[in-house]
Amino acid sequence: MKSLSKAMNHNNKFLARPSVCSRWEYKMFKHCSIALLFFSGSMEPAFHRGDLLFLTNRIEDPIRVGEIVVFRIEGREIPIVHRVLKIHEKQNGDIKFLTKGDNNAVDDRGLYKRGQHWLEKKDVVGRARGFVPYIGIVTILMNDYPKFKYAVLFLLGLFVLVHRE
Repeated sequence: MKSLSKAMNHNNKFLARPSVCSRWEYKMFKHCSIALLFFSGSMEPAFHRGDLLFLTNRIEDPIRVGEIVVFRIEGREIPIVHRVLKIHEKQNGDIKFLTKGDNNAVDDRGLYKRGQHWLEKKDVVGRARGFVPYIGIVTILMNDYPKFKYAVLFLLGLFVLVHRE
């Protein structure tokens, strides 16, 4: 599984880190999970800034309208988390789909590479399966307010010095 890096985009900003897939987890679920921390409001009201989103990537599952997917645009390093808006199935069975952020006014065609109007299954990095609300708000505060980050580090250092034995 490819490691996702800290990503910032005008539509979706999040920090992602793949989890370790144990042998039991693989046998039980046949996949590993990825956790994403949302830094954007493009998927409100479904997800808010600071929500921790859990993803799976089971390639054999069909993509459905309404499903929330993480996808990567060719030529861009930053993955995007949005909802499937429309599906277009060709006669040969190939599926293409269109996405949109719940809080965005228009679909994502403006985000896709030039000349691309639909996404394909190969573009999908993962699919949303659950979330924990607002658990990452401290990380967001540290990114939005650098002075807050230094204050937290200072207080942690002070705590260590005061509580030494």
